[in-house]
Amino acid sequence: MSTSRSVEQWDEEFECLIDLTLGLMALNEGQRYVNRIQRMPMHTSIRTGHQYMLELINDHPDRLFNKIRMYRPCFEMLIQVLRQQTALQNSRFLTLEEQVMIFIYVISQKATNRMAMEDWQHSGSTISIVFTRICKAIASLSPIFIKPPNFDDVPDEIRFNPKYYPYFQDCIGAIDGTHIAAHAPSNVANNYRGRKSNVTTNMLAVCSFDMLFTYVVTGWEGAVHDSRVLTTQLEDPNSGFPHPPPGKYYLVDSGYSNKPGYLAPFRNVPYHLRDVRRRGGRINGPTELFNYRHASLRNCIERCFGVLKARFPILRFMTNFSLVRQREIAMCCCVLHNFIKLHNRDDPLFQRFGVDGVMPPPDSDDEDNTASSSGTAANPHGYGGNDENLANSMRDHIMIQMYLHYNM
Repeated sequence: MSTSRSVEQWDEEFECLIDLTLGLMALNEGQRYVNRIQRMPMHTSIRTGHQYMLELINDHPDRLFNKIRMYRPCFEMLIQVLRQQTALQNSRFLTLEEQVMIFIYVISQKATNRMAMEDWQHSGSTISIVFTRICKAIASLSPIFIKPPNFDDVPDEIRFNPKYYPYFQDCIGAIDGTHIAAHAPSNVANNYRGRKSNVTTNMLAVCSFDMLFTYVVTGWEGAVHDSRVLTTQLEDPNSGFPHPPPGKYYLVDSGYSNKPGYLAPFRNVPYHLRDVRRRGGRINGPTELFNYRHASLRNCIERCFGVLKARFPILRFMTNFSLVRQREIAMCCCVLHNFIKLHNRDDPLFQRFGVDGVMPPPDSDDEDNTASSSGTAANPHGYGGNDENLANSMRDHIMIQMYLHYNM
């Protein structure tokens, strides 16, 4: 009898437990329904996004720099330029200053949409709309801030440096490519995989010796070699590429051929700065001297990339934007790079990388072009043998003059 009672009691308790569970589930569903009907506000912090912006602007200068990688005077100048050169204005709920700061915050902190929502107390859709709007506006400024210098002038960095003058007096800049972290659809992802199998886009850039970008093209697949990108831009009459005038030339690395307008180092000869520094600065012969000074002068493009990626980590850790937006983001970073260089010569990052010969951190996805490698470099301009001989003769002449003065 006692056994039957315990079984009956167990059955009753089990039924009660089931009823309680079903009741809790119904209550939870009811609460979820109520929340859908009457949505609970999420971003209810006492400090609004506008107040956060004012706090950053008016507090210690380094707080603003650490957040958006520029100081207040430069930021205020950027707002003024955007008001004058674009159609951007205050929106109904956000000032232009807050919109721009949100965008620069995202690219400077590689912040996700959720992170921006929490810091600026706006919805995810608002953050996305603001990001897209500001991204397009800043990218549209590229013709204003990314343009070639006066090719008739000898750059001060050459004119007043006996290592380079008069040997490189006709040099007008340096060319190289760099890889930008990317997200690509799975059906085309293999086209964007670079040497290290990472998904990247290839960005070709030309810079002057004062570390300003003078030409930039973004969005090429990471599997495409730098020389092919340059070849395509040279052959496209609508690319806007600043072709060197007769007698002038750009410095290129050994990934490109030595052709008129594009001065490459000697192959099968040590080239990188670290090769000479490893021997305590000892130079072995005229070709090595030429390569060392060529590398030292062309190093400005590597330092440009170093500043760019140090300021905007999103270029190393791209979030999941469309490929079109990723191209615009890279262009925006280059525009802001030039803008800061023009309006804040004392910027800490330019001070850090601005010293001649400073080597930026290595980028594992970038091409490792070395002058000591063997093989044939790509011909970026399609020149024939006579043009190549002319370019080689010019390089030999520079080398001989340089070595004669070096031994005096």
